Amino acid sequence: MNTGTSQSLFNRAQQSIPGGVNSPVRAFKSVGGTPIFMQKAKGAYLYDADGNRYIDFIASWGPMILGHAYGPVVEAIREKAYDSTSFGAPTELEIEMAELIISMAPHVDLIRMVSSGTEACMSAIRLARGFTGKNKFIKFEGHYHGHADSFLVKAGSGVATFNIQTVPGVTSGVSNDTLTAPYNDLEAVNKLIAENKAEIAAIIVEPVAGNMGCVLPQPGFLEGLRQLCDQEGIVLIFDEVMTGFRLAPGGAQERLGIRADLVTYGKVIGGGMPVGAFGGRREIMEMVAPLGGVYQAGTLSGNPIAMIAGKTLLEGLKNNPSIYKELDEKTVYLKEGLEKVLTEWGNPFVINQLGSMISVHFSDKPVSSFNDAAEANNELFKKFFHAMLNKGIYLPPSPYESWFLNNALTYEDLDETIQATKASLAEL
Repeated sequence: MNTGTSQSLFNRAQQSIPGGVNSPVRAFKSVGGTPIFMQKAKGAYLYDADGNRYIDFIASWGPMILGHAYGPVVEAIREKAYDSTSFGAPTELEIEMAELIISMAPHVDLIRMVSSGTEACMSAIRLARGFTGKNKFIKFEGHYHGHADSFLVKAGSGVATFNIQTVPGVTSGVSNDTLTAPYNDLEAVNKLIAENKAEIAAIIVEPVAGNMGCVLPQPGFLEGLRQLCDQEGIVLIFDEVMTGFRLAPGGAQERLGIRADLVTYGKVIGGGMPVGAFGGRREIMEMVAPLGGVYQAGTLSGNPIAMIAGKTLLEGLKNNPSIYKELDEKTVYLKEGLEKVLTEWGNPFVINQLGSMISVHFSDKPVSSFNDAAEANNELFKKFFHAMLNKGIYLPPSPYESWFLNNALTYEDLDETIQATKASLAEL
């Protein structure tokens, strides 16, 4: 496979962009080699600057749930752009978007649009602190809630990929207010609450982790968090930037049947445009300015191009709920096919999957925490990644990222992926 143009572009990019990329995981440092520069995409396929075609299992890290260049979204963006790309003033479209989200997501009374998942999570923590009058919060090792200072303690995603345990620029004061526990370890959460009695404003969690691979909540874990938050007056925040409107029309709250006090969104709600949102219980959300004193603002919040893209995509999902069944069936089909060829290969592996999120770990034990993911044979994953890439299969370039399926994938695409896996494993 010729990737000479990508190599040339990467060399050029490093002269003007830190590391040659605008988001660290794209640099391929975790897996080695040169990042692939994309030129276009359609449906389930990516096309790089050298003209190579790839079956895509990233879906732009989640939002392209119906495939790339989805016709209704493209047409809606094109039409709306003629009205202007930004006003800096309210529009009816923002109301329609808010009403649509509230109609789909359980336990969301009010919603505030922002421009990224980082901004949504940062604002949700500030709001929880303002609501409770407390400063500390609990997050989980390997969970990634964006790059705001307080979230970069024992984080997943790129922070885990680059093994950055201490992030320069994050002060000790900020770190001291961030308490961490292993995911799926309710006893550790209980201990932190007992040691910091009446000091904890919030617990923020990816209900289904996607930033250390796909890692599922163990039975009773999220239910236990809900109970602890009720008992201690703590705000439970679900970071649904990945799971929102992907696992179900109402996200993880609907799929798992657990109520959050606040929830953050991104990815799918923008249809590929930069967007985020945070919402939840009315009594908490009414503390956001201009109703309350918790200040949050953004010049491009509610941007009309992002709103029309997200609204069009969400309407497509709401009006066709069978999409979720189709995605689930395709992902299970892929999982079963991968399990078969990996079992024949004869080396240890674990596949985690829920809905259209899935990941493969070369591990000899279950992967239910960040430590489990980190202790897997991630050197082997690097070789596997490149073997698959050479066969036209584009996986996340890190063992710490979930794969995301899109509904444009055909069963022929999945069969091709399974056969590519078999051939790649034979090479390894």
